Amino acid sequence: MARIIAISGGIGVGKSIICKILFHLGYDIYDCDSMAKRIMDNSQTIKDYIATNISKDTIQNNTINRKVLANIVFNNKVLLDKLNSIVHFEVKNDIIKWVNNHYNNSKVFIETAILYQSGIDQLVDEVWEITAPDEMRIARVMKRNNLSREDVIARINSQKVTSENRTYKIIHKITNDNHQAIMPQIYQLLK
Repeated sequence: MARIIAISGGIGVGKSIICKILFHLGYDIYDCDSMAKRIMDNSQTIKDYIATNISKDTIQNNTINRKVLANIVFNNKVLLDKLNSIVHFEVKNDIIKWVNNHYNNSKVFIETAILYQSGIDQLVDEVWEITAPDEMRIARVMKRNNLSREDVIARINSQKVTSENRTYKIIHKITNDNHQAIMPQIYQLLK
């Protein structure tokens, strides 16, 4: 069976860069963010849940208005928890199917910003936690997503749970601070 490794860390730490490198090295990657969006877009149950339990303004022409949804949930922990409860359940089921299709691989990787909050940590054998200084993260996300500093900080704060609260998995750290080279860190962990 494939060894399942989570690539984790909050928004703006550089998880996607690590995953692109791993992909080019021949590894399969499950991107929780993009898969969650696909699942949400294709699930009428989830859209109905969002309209009923979060805000009917988030669904327009049977499509999720992600900007409206983000403005609501990233400023309201109760509503964020409601959304996450239904989406995380569906994503975990999808991950299980995906891993079963990669049974013969030696390693597969799951990219997620909310490993512990989602319960995905229970599916993995090992965690590679990507870290970067907060100010660097804020600048990266503001530039990449065209968000205000306050919006980025709200998202960072919504993802605060890290491995410091969990000690039952093998956890490795990769520092992505533009000072330490990433490739040697990745190669060392792949050994």
